Amino acid sequence: MAVASRSSATPPLLRDLNERTVLETVRERAPISRAEISRSAGISKPTVSAALQSLLGAGLVREAEGVDGLRYGATFFEAVPDAALALGLDLGARFFRGAVCDLSGAVLARQDVELARAQVPAVLDLAGELRRRLVAGAATAAGAVHGVVVGVPGVVTAGADEIHFAENVHGLEGMKVRADLEARLGLPVTVENDVNLAALGEQWRGVARGVEDFVFLSIGTGLGAGIVLGGELHRGHHGAAGEVDWALGAGLERESDPCAGALSAFAGRLAGDGAGPTELRPPFDARSVFAAARGDDRVARAVVAEEARRIALHIAPIAAVADVELVVLGGGIGVNGDLLLAPVREHLAHSLPYPPRIEASSLGDAAVLSGALAVGREAALDGVFENRERP
Repeated sequence: MAVASRSSATPPLLRDLNERTVLETVRERAPISRAEISRSAGISKPTVSAALQSLLGAGLVREAEGVDGLRYGATFFEAVPDAALALGLDLGARFFRGAVCDLSGAVLARQDVELARAQVPAVLDLAGELRRRLVAGAATAAGAVHGVVVGVPGVVTAGADEIHFAENVHGLEGMKVRADLEARLGLPVTVENDVNLAALGEQWRGVARGVEDFVFLSIGTGLGAGIVLGGELHRGHHGAAGEVDWALGAGLERESDPCAGALSAFAGRLAGDGAGPTELRPPFDARSVFAAARGDDRVARAVVAEEARRIALHIAPIAAVADVELVVLGGGIGVNGDLLLAPVREHLAHSLPYPPRIEASSLGDAAVLSGALAVGREAALDGVFENRERP
């Protein structure tokens, strides 16, 4: 029986299942031959051939070139990485970042735009231009972008209709970012909390790879956590899981807040109290404090020690309730692992019977973008198959 008649006699649902299985096998094990696909997927060779014929016609699979080793006349196959692209955006207080990746996860282009204190609608107008630059940088057609994933600070309501508690980005409160961006870009848009995306970024290609239960704690101008349990992002009933700055009661903020403003205020008080000679000067920004601490400035060292205590104070209840394996420190302050990791670990070792492992983010300011690309890539992998041309 010819492949074409066999394919036409196969029920559409079963044919789709076979094609998806073959496509996933090619993606995972390429370059790979028909015989190897058949053995790996447990599908007969004629069925594999029919599926490959369809996938080749749809532009999702191609013949691989330059395969090392003995081929014995076999044809090898690989997935087409630029069958679709994913666009990720990170809207922060100081930067609007964008990146595009292909289906293999390779980042093809990235751009960061420094922001003045502009209204968010004006900032969102940059999205279209940023998309054009990134697609041009990726040297591919604009129509290949499957969708957009954007990270924003604050709580993203169900359906991403509105953003709340986004004090660090002026004008974002109450906005319907998804609808606004879809109108500007003409593409489907997914909106997610930025720290949640940072957690997914670390899970995809950072220090949390292979970890089922962990927390990404972002400490910078604001404070937030992305919680992954059982390998899945935990958003909570209202989408507000990880808003750890709400956890400590009123009246304790001055003694527990690890964010940049509170750190600067503490450094100013300590320097003004005559705690010792110091090179710290107003405005006592976090970057200068950590730089001075690395230079063995005693006052700066005391500020960092207090910062570590405050960070541990926020980790302890999360670890006690969720018993996570790992906490990843990120954000503008959290990435200073050389100074923070040891004292944070020491505080937790004294306060918890099962302290989690503490590590600094390996992705830095790319964490949110990496998470956005991870989510967008997964959607694109499904989308190109569902929307493929069928014979």
